[in-house]
Amino acid sequence: MAQDQSQPLLRISGVQMRFGGVIALGGVSFDVGHGQICGLIGPNGSGKTTLFNCISGIYRYSQGDIQFEGRSLTNLPRHQMAGIGLGRTFQNVALFRNMSVRDNILVGAHNTAASGYIANALRLPVVRREQNDADRRLHELLDLLDLRQVTDTPAGAIPFGWQKRVELARALMTRPKLLMLDEPAGGLNHSEVDELADLMRRIRRQLNLSILLVEHHMNLVMRVSDKVVALEFGLKIADGTPDEVRAEPEVIRAYLGDTQEEDEHAGAA
Repeated sequence: MAQDQSQPLLRISGVQMRFGGVIALGGVSFDVGHGQICGLIGPNGSGKTTLFNCISGIYRYSQGDIQFEGRSLTNLPRHQMAGIGLGRTFQNVALFRNMSVRDNILVGAHNTAASGYIANALRLPVVRREQNDADRRLHELLDLLDLRQVTDTPAGAIPFGWQKRVELARALMTRPKLLMLDEPAGGLNHSEVDELADLMRRIRRQLNLSILLVEHHMNLVMRVSDKVVALEFGLKIADGTPDEVRAEPEVIRAYLGDTQEEDEHAGAA
């Protein structure tokens, strides 16, 4: 079914999240469009990962609504998120270290498999069709993410940057419409960050999906994003193009305010 691109793919509307008396999100609203890369930035504790967890069903937000393709996610069980087109990576790489790269990636296919235990036990035709589809998808992703040479290598034996790609491939096995990346540049060196920027653009172009990116690496966010949303203390302080957000006084204050104040005090002394 063709996507209705007259409406945003993801709509965040007044989302609030409390942990006891602490307000983690204070009514955040923004949209992510079809085929768009949206960067979500903010200092530590600003609510970025909390919002990610609300979108992916790990947390249940207190107020507001999150809609994906016009459908509210409020009461959708977490295990159904992949089936509607939401894929996600996490800050910490969580691979099966003794399993091959191939098998780690194929784990992602189980999240969207329609056949159940009985069908697999009886080896019904639907199982074979799903396995063939998973194999085709696997080979596409091995080429797209340049992992062909380590296909049969245990995931724990490859460099950290490649492990990140394996986790990314696993998320892409579900054929997401929205790929949520949580700190994908964490632990990468400069050349690997450059490769990641190129890879994100290639994934967006070849797989025709949207990307929501949480990242502290500001240079990466500003290079690859079509729009950027900035949070501070659970509130949205900016929403626009990278150039617009970079020039927003609230963003400058949130990131540089403490440093500027220290410089002023030092000058006065």
